[in-house]
Order: sequence, then structure tokens, then C-alpha cells
Amino acid sequence: MAIQMGLTIYLGSILGDWLDQKFETQNQLYFKIVTLFAVFIAMYSVIKQVLNITKNDKE
Repeated sequence: MAIQMGLTIYLGSILGDWLDQKFETQNQLYFKIVTLFAVFIAMYSVIKQVLNITKNDKE
């Protein structure tokens, strides 16, 4: 889970950096937005996995 979370955030930051370079933004707007979105996706994914694991343990 930790590798998946880290990889999601890392790939989001690479995508944001690429978008900033492509559109030539000065304040790293895309980097910040896409990285933050990737953090939320990673957190959602981990929480969903933990809930599924605990649900399966109870059964």
C-alpha cells in the first residue's frame, strides 16, 4: 500500500511538472493542482483498501 501511495503521488507530480513545462506557467500551478489531486486519490485508495481488508476479516 505504501508503494502504491508513493507512486501515485510521484506520478502526479511528474504529470504536473510536465503540464507546467508544456503550458509555460510561472507559478507551478499545474504541479500544485495535479499533485494535490494525486494525494487525494492515493488517500482514497488506501482508505478503501483498509476498509475492504477489515470487512473481510470480520466475515
